[in-house]
Amino acid sequence: MNDVHTSKTGSEPTLRDWRRIFVSFFSEIQAKEYFYLLSQSRHPYLLAVKRTETIISRVRLIALLFAIFTPLWGVVDYLVFPARVWVPMDLLRIFTGLAFFALFLHCTIRHKSADAYLSLFLLFFIPSVFYPASQYVLTNLNGDPISQLAMVGYTFLPFVLITALAIFPLTVRETMMLSLMILIAKLSGIMLPHQIDLTEIISTLWLLALLGGIAATAGVGQLAFMVALVRQTIRDAITGCFTRVSGEELLALQFAIAQRSKTALSLAFIDLDHFKSVNDQFGHEAGDIVLRQAAIAITRELRDSDFLVRWGGEEFLLIMPNTSLAHAKTAMERLCRFGLCKRPDGTIMTASIGIAEAWSDAVSDLGQLIDLSDQRMYLAKKSGRNAIFCTGGTVANLESDASSIVSGNVLV
Repeated sequence: MNDVHTSKTGSEPTLRDWRRIFVSFFSEIQAKEYFYLLSQSRHPYLLAVKRTETIISRVRLIALLFAIFTPLWGVVDYLVFPARVWVPMDLLRIFTGLAFFALFLHCTIRHKSADAYLSLFLLFFIPSVFYPASQYVLTNLNGDPISQLAMVGYTFLPFVLITALAIFPLTVRETMMLSLMILIAKLSGIMLPHQIDLTEIISTLWLLALLGGIAATAGVGQLAFMVALVRQTIRDAITGCFTRVSGEELLALQFAIAQRSKTALSLAFIDLDHFKSVNDQFGHEAGDIVLRQAAIAITRELRDSDFLVRWGGEEFLLIMPNTSLAHAKTAMERLCRFGLCKRPDGTIMTASIGIAEAWSDAVSDLGQLIDLSDQRMYLAKKSGRNAIFCTGGTVANLESDASSIVSGNVLV
């Protein structure tokens, strides 16, 4: 009983205490986002883009620094080592510096995770090859104390690499894989035939594990902060939809994919009818509640591949990849059949919707596609609101579409 009481008073941390410490360390992320810290496979697109840009930019900086200072350190080798050592060592340094410089030139800010993974792998692979090669060159070197001191300095390279992991926003899986590569490089350097020492191997493993744990915590902590920051940046605080800035990024990507693969891409411009009267009569807090409920109602009808963007005020833009004009019209009819939500006075909140599709509307410019859906939304409003305008005419024929026949609450 004494032990239980002691642990509760804080003299000895309990499992609950450790859990609380862990949660407080990653308090900025939501429960469902913990999976993002384990593996990159479930990262949302915009998070993957921001992380890719961060990783590649830092890889470029470090690669450039190594490309400059790795060959320059050859001057030290020349001063402290005999010719039979410094000549091959400097050649090794020159080739390593060239490899780092090639990596610097190869890296560009692209929105592909594969580019970031390859760049990150090469950044740690190059010195992981350099380390055992340098240890082989230094084999059987019995020089003066200065030479011995310089040799000791070479043994620190794997520890520098393992701590460098803390610079990057990495998942647990990525940290473990890179740490394993560094560990193999270190072991290959100290397990040369004349250097096998069990005590050194154990102490090295212990120190690498300790530094790796600290670096992993820092790297995953960076990722957790990035997850929270991206979420706060890309999501509208009131509705939970994508913000206009993040929506424009997603739309540009989906439009490029649709143009490249010649697949359908539909946009639905949704404007809540008479929303201003809600703010005027019941206040902005009531208006925020209506916006939130309307966004929830729209989101319920979405597929996993669709994106809802709060375009501004009471306007929403629905991005529907691989969706024809007819299918988009059907989805919007289903959405508006019973209204979106209730106003504070109990009446139904309706919406005016304009739909455009890149291929059927013969639109080759993204801005033109957005404008077309926006103009059709205004035509729906002019028709009396609570309507959907989705005629298949082109931009040039839009004015003549205003005389389209009304069928129910859908302009065809």
